[in-house]
Amino acid sequence: MTSLSPTAAAILTATRLRAQRLAQWMERLWQSGQASPDQGPAIGPAEVARLLAGPATREAEDAFHAEHAVALSAQVAAAEAALAADPGWGAIQHRFGLTLEEAELLALALALELDPGLARVVAYLHDDGRLTLPTPWLSARLAGREPMPFAGANLRRWLLAAAGEGVAPDRLTTPWQADPALAAAVASLVWADPALDGAAARIEPAAAPVLHADALAQLAELADPRDAELVGPPGIGRQTLAAQHAALQGAPLLAVDLRILTDGGATPAESVIRTLRQATMTGALAYFRNAEAAQESDWVRARTLGVPYLRGVRHPTGEAQPIVLAPLPIDARLALWRHACAAPPPEGLIVQRLTPAEITRAAATGRIVKERGRRPDHALLASLPTPYAWEDLVLPADITAQLRAFETQVRLRWPVYEEWGFSRLTHLGAGISALFGGPSGTGKTMAAQVMARSLGLDLLRVDLAGVVNKYIGETEKKLREVFDACEDCGALLFFDEADALFGNRTQVKDAHDRFANIEIDYLLQRIERFDGVAILATNRRQDLDPAFVRRLRFVIEFLPPRTDERLALWERALSPQAPNGESIRGEIDFCYLSERLIMTGAEIKSTALGAAFLARAEGSRIGMRHIFTAAQREMAKQGQRLRVPLQEVGE
Repeated sequence: MTSLSPTAAAILTATRLRAQRLAQWMERLWQSGQASPDQGPAIGPAEVARLLAGPATREAEDAFHAEHAVALSAQVAAAEAALAADPGWGAIQHRFGLTLEEAELLALALALELDPGLARVVAYLHDDGRLTLPTPWLSARLAGREPMPFAGANLRRWLLAAAGEGVAPDRLTTPWQADPALAAAVASLVWADPALDGAAARIEPAAAPVLHADALAQLAELADPRDAELVGPPGIGRQTLAAQHAALQGAPLLAVDLRILTDGGATPAESVIRTLRQATMTGALAYFRNAEAAQESDWVRARTLGVPYLRGVRHPTGEAQPIVLAPLPIDARLALWRHACAAPPPEGLIVQRLTPAEITRAAATGRIVKERGRRPDHALLASLPTPYAWEDLVLPADITAQLRAFETQVRLRWPVYEEWGFSRLTHLGAGISALFGGPSGTGKTMAAQVMARSLGLDLLRVDLAGVVNKYIGETEKKLREVFDACEDCGALLFFDEADALFGNRTQVKDAHDRFANIEIDYLLQRIERFDGVAILATNRRQDLDPAFVRRLRFVIEFLPPRTDERLALWERALSPQAPNGESIRGEIDFCYLSERLIMTGAEIKSTALGAAFLARAEGSRIGMRHIFTAAQREMAKQGQRLRVPLQEVGE
């Protein structure tokens, strides 16, 4: 059995001795006929006289103890002195600002948590079998004082103990119960609240490179850290900065993720108080990750506790002074890599604006994996595969050259912005955006897939038409989640059907028009501030707002393939052999197909696939007849008819 801490032992000793002393007096009353342990609900004249005697009864009790309980009274006094001198108990009283009455009630409540068998003793001393929890009345009687009503404000605001549900806390007969987590901490003198498990981490002061010197200096200048909030994306170093600030004060950091706690069902207010309670008793500076999970009213309540803390948020909340942690420039990224790893830095360290967390992880694992924050609503964002490489694209040379230029700028943007100093020309945002225009099926999505694969980025697609239909009136909020997610994880953001939201602003005729214009204005501003890579695809470029198009770095127009491009597309779509070496293609006149069938790349792929199914169903190789049958079905989708003489099909 695990032994109790000296503090817990002192609480139990004092409580038991006080209970013995009060029990002796109650037995004296029963023996004298002023009360009876088995009288039930009946109330006798002697008991009424005793209850009405007031101070005279108090004096009689003192006289009884002085005459018949000298040794026990001496033991009680010694136990009370030992408890008062106990450093653990003294720290609890001092740090939580407990009054004498609150401390005595808390000690009694803790004793019941430490020894549940005392609940029967409490009921006995109450002379009521229903009252198995301590009350202010019993606490005062055990301490040898006249009971006085009190509200236990400090017990409640620190969540040290709770009054009975639905009962006024300032009544003498209100039952109170100590927080089990507090009882466990007192029993072991190890302050680790189980309610914070999985969300809390203690960070001791340690030597680490200072990555955000300006932000650290701003923190040091503040008279109260509660007036600040550390702003930045996940992995940028907010927690490290908080730990470095705590180290300057000679304190460890208690970092708690509020989002984890609230997702687990805890209330933000309770989580904040439990964190500050633990920080108070361990001498740590509290730091709250994802502090947006709590309301401003929760922070107002937290300030009344007088405990310093820091908050970390993704965006400024307007409730505190924002200290923004800027992305690391190339030299700082390289310095952090060399601090963590002796290997040569990878190219991705320069090409991508990695966060400190991503650099540290890459140095440990040998590969770069971008941070993945909380993914927005699945209806807004979907991951696209990236199976294609540059050699899979069949496009005119001028369009390919523009795509290559786009890729080059993405690769070299940080050296140009930071090392050559051209960031002065991108004060609103350092992102690079491109518009892919042109009819459906001309390769816009495939080009985005090629670009993402070549750059080593995830490709995330936003269906703007679906966003507008589902979230009219709150599109701005949803799109902020999209932009944040892509900035955090470094993905390439692909807006499909961009004209759905980036269209021309309209004259306001109703609330719908007003919301639509607000959303367009927000998008115009947000796309300009976007620090990532974005591609917008549309087959209705004429509907786009000219002010928006001016903000894009590249505008690339995809045209239907010409004859030579269709020839290449047909040859790539219809392989002569299956992967197992089986011949699956008959005699195909590719020149004839490229000249007679005016189709887009997507239509050619769909036709080739349809022909393959037709041939497989017949148990034959793919021939011209299969291709023209599939082509007729494909063109019928567009309301067109394909007439080809049978002799030309090889029949």
